[in-house]
Amino acid sequence: MDFALRTDDFALLNDYPHRRYNPLTDSWVLVSPHRAKRPWQGQVEKLAPDTRPAHDPDCYLCAGNVRANGEQNPPYEDVYVFDNDFASLLEDTPSAELQTGDLFLARLERGVGRVICFSPRHDLTIPDMEVGAIRKVVDAWVTEYEVLGAKSFVNYVQIFENKGAVMGCSNPHPHGQIWAQESIPDEPLKKQHAQLKYWDLHSKTLLSDYLDAELNGAPGVTARERVLFENEQFVALVPFWAVWPFEAMIVPKRPMARISEMTHAERDGLADAYKQLTVRYDALFQTSFPYSAGIHQAPTDGIDHPEWHFHMVFYPPLLRSATVKKFMVGYEMLANPQRDITPEKAAELLRG
Repeated sequence: MDFALRTDDFALLNDYPHRRYNPLTDSWVLVSPHRAKRPWQGQVEKLAPDTRPAHDPDCYLCAGNVRANGEQNPPYEDVYVFDNDFASLLEDTPSAELQTGDLFLARLERGVGRVICFSPRHDLTIPDMEVGAIRKVVDAWVTEYEVLGAKSFVNYVQIFENKGAVMGCSNPHPHGQIWAQESIPDEPLKKQHAQLKYWDLHSKTLLSDYLDAELNGAPGVTARERVLFENEQFVALVPFWAVWPFEAMIVPKRPMARISEMTHAERDGLADAYKQLTVRYDALFQTSFPYSAGIHQAPTDGIDHPEWHFHMVFYPPLLRSATVKKFMVGYEMLANPQRDITPEKAAELLRG
C-alpha cells in the first residue's frame, strides 16, 4: 500500500469510509459514516414493560429469597456477593493438558465464579442508584479482586456487568459477575501485549498519552471532541477506535494498574462516573439502556505490571433508537468490526 498522501486532516473521516486503529488491542475497525443516512427496514426489538417491584418473591437474587440450589439469601441491605450457583469455572478442576499433534490442544481451566448483587432493590439499575450506594459496589469489586487474585492459581480477575435482556442478562435484578481464572483471557491479553510494548518504548502508559491527546488536543485531533465528561479523578469518553455505536470508556487520570490502587476519593470518583455515564445512556433513547461493561486491569500473576492503566469499558448494542440494535454479523464475523455512526457523532449525542 502507498500512504504517500498521509495527512493529519481528520476531517476526511466525516465523509469517507475508513479504518481506525485500536492501539490497545492491535486491531482495526471499519467506519462507514455515509451509511448512517440509510433507511432502516430490519428487526425492531419489542420493549418489555419495566414494571418491576422493589422485591420480587420469585427472584433468586432478591434478599431473603431461596436460590435455585436451595440456599437462602440473607436479608442484605446493600451489596451482597456469593459464589455463582451455575459458575462457568470450577475451583476443584484438576490440572491437565491434552494434545494430539499440532492441531488438537486443550487445557483444563480452574477458576471461580462470583455474583455481586448491587442492591436489594429489584427495581433499580445503576443509573437509578445513589453514588454512595454505587461506591459500595466499587468497594466490593476491590475486595473481590484482592481476595480472588490472592489465590495461587488465579492469574486474572474479570469483573463485568450485563444489563438488559438483549445482552443475555438472565435476571433483571441489578447485579454483575466476577470470573477469576488460571489463564489471562484473550481480550485482556491483547491489551497486556499492547500496553507493555508502549511502556517499553515510552516509559509511560498508553492510556496516559491517549488521555492527554483527548483532553488537550494533538496535531489533527480536536481537544475534547470525544470526551463526554470528567470529574476530578476520571474521564469518560467515546474512544477513537470504538466498535459499538455508543461504546465508551471510563479512564482514571492517574495511571493505576489495578482498582486496588485507588484512593478513597478515586473510588468515589469511579462510582460517580459509573452513574453519570449510565444516566446519559438512559437519556439518549429514553429507555433503560442495555450494555455489557467490565474492568480491564493488570493480571494477578505476581508481576508488578507498570505498563497497565486500568479502565472500564461499555459495549451497548443500541444503534438508532430504543428498538434498533447493531448486529455483529456477516462482514463483522468474517472480516473485522464495522460501524456507521462515527465515534465523534456518538459522543455529541451522548453529551446531549
